[in-house]
Amino acid sequence: MRLIVEEVGHRYGALEVLDGLSFTVAEGEILAVIGPSGCGKSTLLGILGGLLRPTTGRMLTEGAPPAGCLNPFTYVFQDFALLPWRSVAGNVAFALEHHPLGTAERARRVAEVLATTGLAEFAGALPKQLSGGMRQRVGIARALAVTPAVLLLDEPLSALDAQTRELLIEEFLALWLRHRTTAVYVTHNLDEALRIADRICVLSRRPGRVREIVEVDVARGERDPARLAPLRQRLWRLIQDEARAADRETQGLLRA
Repeated sequence: MRLIVEEVGHRYGALEVLDGLSFTVAEGEILAVIGPSGCGKSTLLGILGGLLRPTTGRMLTEGAPPAGCLNPFTYVFQDFALLPWRSVAGNVAFALEHHPLGTAERARRVAEVLATTGLAEFAGALPKQLSGGMRQRVGIARALAVTPAVLLLDEPLSALDAQTRELLIEEFLALWLRHRTTAVYVTHNLDEALRIADRICVLSRRPGRVREIVEVDVARGERDPARLAPLRQRLWRLIQDEARAADRETQGLLRA
């Protein structure tokens, strides 16, 4: 499914958060979104997923969802959002319980995504028994269980340590290569964006506007830090002044 964003803006009362965003996300593409804190990245995901109605502009889709799709737009969150009293399998099944599926089909979907994400042997474990990386795998498995047309990921790896984050980047890319699901991936981490995305949308500080959309023109199998260094420098030049200004604004609000 292809996404088309046309002149999207959003306000919370008098606070203008987004202004005049226009871009597309091709079918099967991963678009990363980066920008200073408070520039409206999470608000943008809410608009893309239909949780928020933009104040101005519109978001359109083109193309049909994949066969078996239950939720066209599905989120993966930073804080895992797991139910602590449910097992791994129970958390994944929760995403299916409001859909008219038979018991056998529900069990098939759960078993399939647990196998795909390497969680089959942990099906009966509770979230408290899992590491942070394993809990995020459950969140990804739950999202995949509904066969989404678009994955919306809101800093899904930011709560994890560097080693776990590295492992999950590799696993996420392997899953994406298998399913080729269109994805919008919000992150503060430039290296993460460069490793994962086909293109990177750089937003200005609030109100968020598209400063530039940068294509990652290095093949995924060749994305070592040395080859990505020039792109990383370009991205940092785009956001460094805005990030400092946004930080000063935040500090001023805290002092007030």
